[in-house]
Amino acid sequence: MEKADVIPSIVLSAHVLARFAAADSGNDAPSAQWRALGLLERQGGMRVGELAAAARTTQPGMTRLIGVLEREGLVTRSTDPADTRATRVSATPQGLTHLAEWRSQLRDSLAPRFADLGDQEWTVLSQAARILADHAQESTTTGEPL
Repeated sequence: MEKADVIPSIVLSAHVLARFAAADSGNDAPSAQWRALGLLERQGGMRVGELAAAARTTQPGMTRLIGVLEREGLVTRSTDPADTRATRVSATPQGLTHLAEWRSQLRDSLAPRFADLGDQEWTVLSQAARILADHAQESTTTGEPL
């Protein structure tokens, strides 16, 4: 595989694995829910527009999702102290617990697919996961992934 094809291959494989995990675990929650909760976990409270941009969705779409998440007790809305016209969204403790449970479901449902890996392969995957996590951090100046 050419160098230029490695990262896109990993991204596409990750999407397929996420679909497998969702299907295998029976979790039918939309991936946008997990994306939003994960962003709120990492970033803390965010304005609706910031959350929509970070999740790469529209502000009206994010507003609808936030309504669903709020009704389920997974997020709260509050007035932004810096601008009372703006709304900030934060994950609730229940939302963070829900996110952690979903991550456990992913881990547990995917484990059988990797049961045949040896120690050397796990070392390679661990290194790859660390490298990917380092490069998946958002830039503090642009908000765009590095």
